[in-house]
Amino acid sequence: MSALSTVQIKEANAHLAALHHRVAELEGTIREQAESLIRKDEQYQASVRDMVEAKNRAIAELQKRLAQSEEEMQKLLSSIKDKDRELERLRHHSRLLAQMCHSRPLLNALVSLMAEAEGIPCLPHVEQCNGLPSVPDYAQSEEDLEDSDIDRTLFGTTV
Repeated sequence: MSALSTVQIKEANAHLAALHHRVAELEGTIREQAESLIRKDEQYQASVRDMVEAKNRAIAELQKRLAQSEEEMQKLLSSIKDKDRELERLRHHSRLLAQMCHSRPLLNALVSLMAEAEGIPCLPHVEQCNGLPSVPDYAQSEEDLEDSDIDRTLFGTTV
């Protein structure tokens, strides 16, 4: 092997020094980038934590509102059922009142007949039987028979 000249050794040393200097620069750049990545990672983790907390708060608020809405819905359903029962009761009373109004002319006629009967001093053909007056039966007309259904439905009702 041949001996290296001093110029070649100096050039090689300069080249090695430049290479060593370049490696040190690259190591510094790598260190800076690693530190920058660590800081960005910490920032992103903090940002993700904040978003998760905000999401959890929003979910909790929505669950609370849902529970309140369901409670209000149950109250409204109960109110609807109560009102339906009241409406059915009022419909029944309305039917009864309609039947009463339909029967009013007959009742007016009956009341006037009763008033007229009170005005007669003595009823003809009335016999006393066991202390009670005996009134002869009368024949019912078709109209009387039809009205007897109405009398049965109205008997005992209060409006």
